[in-house]
Amino acid sequence: MTAHLLEPLYAVVTAIMVAFHSFFEWLGVDPTSGVAWGGAIVGLVVVIRILLIPLFVKQINAQRGLQILSPEIKKIQAKYKGKTDPESRQKQQQEMMKLYRDNGTNPLASCLPILLQAPIFFALFHVLNGIGQDPPDGKAYLTTSLAKQASEATIFGAPLSDKFLGADSLHVQIVCAVMIVLMSATTFLTQKQLMSKNMPADAMNNPFAQQQKILLYVFPLVFAVSGVNFPIGVLLYWLTTNLWSMGQQFYVIRRNPSPGSPAFEALEKRRAAKAAKHPAAAAGSGAAAIPNSPATGSPATGSPAEDASADASPNGTGPTPEGGPGGKSSSRQRQQPRKAKKKR
Repeated sequence: MTAHLLEPLYAVVTAIMVAFHSFFEWLGVDPTSGVAWGGAIVGLVVVIRILLIPLFVKQINAQRGLQILSPEIKKIQAKYKGKTDPESRQKQQQEMMKLYRDNGTNPLASCLPILLQAPIFFALFHVLNGIGQDPPDGKAYLTTSLAKQASEATIFGAPLSDKFLGADSLHVQIVCAVMIVLMSATTFLTQKQLMSKNMPADAMNNPFAQQQKILLYVFPLVFAVSGVNFPIGVLLYWLTTNLWSMGQQFYVIRRNPSPGSPAFEALEKRRAAKAAKHPAAAAGSGAAAIPNSPATGSPATGSPAEDASADASPNGTGPTPEGGPGGKSSSRQRQQPRKAKKKR
């Protein structure tokens, strides 16, 4: 039953892998080498993660939304504190869901990239298991001849389809162990980076943050324990996707951090230091931001006296030298005939 459900995913996974394998072969790489098939797995990661970028954006927005709603969440929790009856629990849950809905956020959105990668993960797991059989068993676009090529591919001397458990050599177990440690460490560091740099101090005590703290240690342990059953190719896939996540997260946190977080403070310091190094550029950007004069619609000069003179000028052209067309002398000359007529 599971195999039938994964058939479409086998087609997607193997199509991408075969395409990248053909590309490396076209570049002159040995088609049976670990570079060709390992590169095909890395290429699979790149394609999947590019497709998941919209969900990654939703994940970041959901996390920020939960941080902003932290004070309101605390109020709801305080309102129902000590009430354990089913009716109170249901009302608390309803108020929380209404709060999320009204503000357009969802706690589950922060888990979407991981949840949607799980089917790809299992499909790749079964594809590599088929490669490790004797004889190798191909799936979908991975033909039997290609599966035989992949079965001969090695990374650091260990076949892509081998696992820590059941390995025939100590060398394979060492390679697996190193990759399991790296996979677990990068999982921990990715989550730690998000919590330590991109979460405000006052948001660290809400339920979402507490859940993240638990997952910070649970996920690496889960991967460390279950990793002994993963083929080396799957370990390579998960290690690569962790490195992608770390880089992508680092870029977003550095360029667009959450307000009030340590990363936001660091960004403000960098901006201040840049402004101190280039004061002329900062002044120029400040001048460009000066609003237009309300009377003339032209940019204000920055001097209140000059702007006031410009507004008071009859033709709106601004101050001119005394005695000139727009000066005080010319205005007096225009007014003198009027006074003479009044006397008559």
